[in-house]
Amino acid sequence: MNNGFLHDALIYLTAAIVFVPIAKKLGMGSVLGYLLGGIIIGPFLLGFVGEEGKDIMHFAEFGVVMMLFLIGLELEPASFWRMRKLIAGTGAVQLCATTLLCFGGLLAAGFSWQAALACGLAFSMSSTAIVMQTLREKGLTKTASGRSSFAVLLFQDISVIPILALLPLLAMSSAPQTAEGHKTLLEGLPGWAQTLTLIGAVTAVVLGGRLIIVPFLRFIARIRLRELFTAAALLIVIATADLMTIVGLSPALGTFLAGVVLANSQFRHELESDVEPFKGVLLGLFFIAVGASINFRLILDNPLTVTVLVLGVIVVKAFVLNITGRMTRLSFDQNSIFTLALSQVGEFAFVLFAFIAQLGILSGHWSDMMMGVTAISMAVTPFLLLVNERLILPRFGTKEAGEEREADRIDEEQAVIIAGFGHFGSTIGRFLRANGIQTTILDNNSDTVDLLRRMGFKVFYGDATRIDILKSAGADHAKVLIASIDSPEINAELVEKIKTEFPHLTIMVRARNRIDAYDLLDAGVKNIYRESLETSVRLGVDTLVHLGFRRYTATRAGQNFIKYDEAALPRLAKHRHNQEAYIFNTREEISIQEELLTKDRADNPAINDHAWDRKA
Repeated sequence: MNNGFLHDALIYLTAAIVFVPIAKKLGMGSVLGYLLGGIIIGPFLLGFVGEEGKDIMHFAEFGVVMMLFLIGLELEPASFWRMRKLIAGTGAVQLCATTLLCFGGLLAAGFSWQAALACGLAFSMSSTAIVMQTLREKGLTKTASGRSSFAVLLFQDISVIPILALLPLLAMSSAPQTAEGHKTLLEGLPGWAQTLTLIGAVTAVVLGGRLIIVPFLRFIARIRLRELFTAAALLIVIATADLMTIVGLSPALGTFLAGVVLANSQFRHELESDVEPFKGVLLGLFFIAVGASINFRLILDNPLTVTVLVLGVIVVKAFVLNITGRMTRLSFDQNSIFTLALSQVGEFAFVLFAFIAQLGILSGHWSDMMMGVTAISMAVTPFLLLVNERLILPRFGTKEAGEEREADRIDEEQAVIIAGFGHFGSTIGRFLRANGIQTTILDNNSDTVDLLRRMGFKVFYGDATRIDILKSAGADHAKVLIASIDSPEINAELVEKIKTEFPHLTIMVRARNRIDAYDLLDAGVKNIYRESLETSVRLGVDTLVHLGFRRYTATRAGQNFIKYDEAALPRLAKHRHNQEAYIFNTREEISIQEELLTKDRADNPAINDHAWDRKA
């Protein structure tokens, strides 16, 4: 059924609102919620959207196009260069080994060598959207598995360009067409000419970005209208995608290239801030479309074939990834996350299989079959990660030390639990330990856990938001829990569960900035510590000293500033959703703080402040 764009949009958004909270509540992550929602509302179950999947692909294509633009935009050259060895090493091994194994298996199954090689290249792709979203939700992006996953995904994303250029050489038909049946510039050209045309189009986009796009954005930026700047960026993205479509390439590839070009410009951060609010919605839209596009009729007609293909691809990719992880010396815990997170087939495979079908390398039946395998493997990934987290790691991965399992009195003696032991949490832990306070530490980076245990800290490995992990760490008997996890979202989830399950605990929470602090105040947290506040004030204190202020005077002024700013925080939080009221009250608070600090200087003549400045 199809009642128009608005009706479909309503169904999609409703599915997201209904199924994502359910999946999150069950500990399965938002990605699985989107996929399940798409499956249920899709044409092969309830049929709320799409006509046999045709309409759905319009939603999916838009989601992929915008997602790949953001991926390209985040491809910062400096970060890429720092990770070049990891990207080239792990990425090349994974892609080449997976392609060869899939090529051999499909060749043995009776596919032509052209079709086997093309499918092997498509199956070597993993889902950047699913993997990065899942790792981000679990706070694993900065772990060894997160860095290795990003390196492999980045290599795959870049490899799509030469793969798309290679496919015409494998074509059995020399007249590719777009999905709508319109002729492309490649019509009638031999394979080598098609490849040269594709390479020329990509080169034109890159050079055009440097010579035309960046100067154009510079001109738009001078007008100083934010909405016009965003519209100009979208114009560039759509124009690039349309150019790729005319040539015969995927529009998603065009937007990826546009993002890469803009990543090299001075407008990268402004574009990210403009587009970032839409990123989660667009990714969710894509995941829903993937779930809705699974052709269950084809699966039911060929259950054995589909099952063998799905299991075969996942097993082959997991085997290659596991070997790759061992080569880069990942620990068991990190390697298991790395192996299972990337074992699915990615969204780029939809692009590649569509192009393979256009070229006539694969029949329509097998193309639909391979797309179904791709979608199912993506839907299975969150379940694999859940099995890894709940079954594999607790039994075979890093566990708490044996002696810590016996005596509960040890848990009772640890009055403080620290959740998250990165740069922020480790500073707190070392300070408390230096003052005779032992702490129990929770962290989901197994490498960090092993290192801390060798240093003598009592550490539990696992997700701090899980109640069973908190209980095993002694939350029933502790007095204080310090939430110092990097992710504000995970900290907020942890706070909610602590208030419900362990109301006796005093919660002290890390906040990156004032905005995070406002969210925590809304959640009823009183002890909030902004990591940017003390550091900024300390820098200001040192600046005063360099300008001739006495050290004690400057330090006291800094302490008073923090005191007044903390007092103003809850008052300003009441108005943060009303911009006009917030601006007015912020100006009032700044004026009051300046008056108080002036009065402090007048009331404290600093008679003895010179004592700190004397040299021994």
